[in-house]
Amino acid sequence: MAKLRVGVLFGGRSVEHAISLLSARSVMRALDPSKYEVVPIGITDTGKWLPPGEAAGLLESGSPSQEQEGALQTAASDLTSLIVSERPLSQLPPVDVIFPVLHGTFGEDGTVQGLLELADLPYVGGGVLSSALGMDKAMMKRVFRDAGLPVVEMVTVTRRDWGARPQTVTEEVAGMLGYPCFVKPSNGGSSIGISKVHTPEELEPALQAALLLDRKVLVEEAILGRELECSVLGNDDPVASAVGEVVPAREFYDYEAKYRDERTQLIVPAPIAPELSAQVRELACSAFRAVDGSGMARVDFFLRSSDNKLYVNEINTIPGFTQVSMYPKMWEATGLSYPELLDRLIELALERHAEKKQTWYNYANFQQQGREGL
Repeated sequence: MAKLRVGVLFGGRSVEHAISLLSARSVMRALDPSKYEVVPIGITDTGKWLPPGEAAGLLESGSPSQEQEGALQTAASDLTSLIVSERPLSQLPPVDVIFPVLHGTFGEDGTVQGLLELADLPYVGGGVLSSALGMDKAMMKRVFRDAGLPVVEMVTVTRRDWGARPQTVTEEVAGMLGYPCFVKPSNGGSSIGISKVHTPEELEPALQAALLLDRKVLVEEAILGRELECSVLGNDDPVASAVGEVVPAREFYDYEAKYRDERTQLIVPAPIAPELSAQVRELACSAFRAVDGSGMARVDFFLRSSDNKLYVNEINTIPGFTQVSMYPKMWEATGLSYPELLDRLIELALERHAEKKQTWYNYANFQQQGREGL
């Protein structure tokens, strides 16, 4: 039986570029060589696409050599070749499926997914809509709220809002949320640009910092309690993993606590009652369906200490994917190993692509079939 050619897409023009490289290394090491031929596809932090040879250099060193960089086409022309060529890149052999391990902007937000749709390539993970919703926290929470899911109170602030009416924004935050509260870029990840604001005086610098990373910022009510997470796997019939708990070493689960402070604890399974675990898993699948998810996602929760009320914090459609990341750890605790998880995700990608093939796009053919009877 011929091996599947899996294009692992990583890097990207995002503040999470380095995290993507870590995830990609783990995925490529764990893909079973008896089943798959792995084709690395890298994107530099300036947005240039790299064919396999140069991509391997990016993966090893974190940056292409000057010779490689000088030989690259512009990102725009590479994207054009991806769309119009029978091959994903002009120097790339044909692949059967793409495994995007791109975190953050231009990778997790529906942009690359749209490109892969245009190229008619199967790919792991959420589609254009679910990826875009999963990336934009303000829109995500509106969709969650419409689906009846519990979310915290929030205020959305744009650069224009803050520039034109800072006093009104300040009063709105104080009146609706109070302090402490959290300020975060609406489109972002890895807790980069997030601040916990304790007083009105801290609001302005927090907003200014977050608005450097996105034109839209979310200010949210702070919940005092525990942070729980749950992994979801599937397409139209998703299933949820064992529940995990994050115990950050710092005041909240910021970038330092996630990636640098070894005192942060990732506990799987979470020490919670079975009834609460079932509720988390049910809400995780509901959040996945609410954004029309496919393939994979990690759903994060707050559990308020005062009354044990659960809140859906966010959904991550391309979660961290190292072998010690929470998404695979929670599946391992559920009985699905890291290599088996990768197998299942590739199966789901091919299944989703085959299902999409049932959709007709040619009007003349549809009209003819309609006359003849479906």
